[in-house]
Amino acid sequence: MSKAAATAVQFVKLTVPAGKATPSPPVGPAMGARGVKAIDFCKEFNARTADYIPETPIPCLVKISPDRTFTFETRTPPVSYLLKKAAKIEKGNGLSRASPTAGRISLKHIYEVAKIKCLDPDLEVVGLEKVAKSVLGSAKTLGLEVVP
Repeated sequence: MSKAAATAVQFVKLTVPAGKATPSPPVGPAMGARGVKAIDFCKEFNARTADYIPETPIPCLVKISPDRTFTFETRTPPVSYLLKKAAKIEKGNGLSRASPTAGRISLKHIYEVAKIKCLDPDLEVVGLEKVAKSVLGSAKTLGLEVVP
């Protein structure tokens, strides 16, 4: 390994089910390849996500220092996950013409999902209206019909 690579901070993006992090893939290989003990990450992640509904996918950004210590930030669940839960569907149908809609969702749900997503540090400065428009686009991509 080059000296520059050994002194660089590394970032790893993972999406792990809340409270269910284990040293098996995807966590183990991602951490092990960077010299971090996966079990240490798993214990801290599971403790931090204990308040979430089990199995909720939680994106996180792990910052690994050259001395192999790490810190991580968790984000809110993905928009598609939140929309599917609000519409009570297992999966969307995309823009398929065979089945026009995968389900229905109200504008209130769109704004509720947008409020949740605005809690993410990188989206809080964007504003609720712009985030809501993005969520609306995601809903249409999933094949959800948005009703007033």
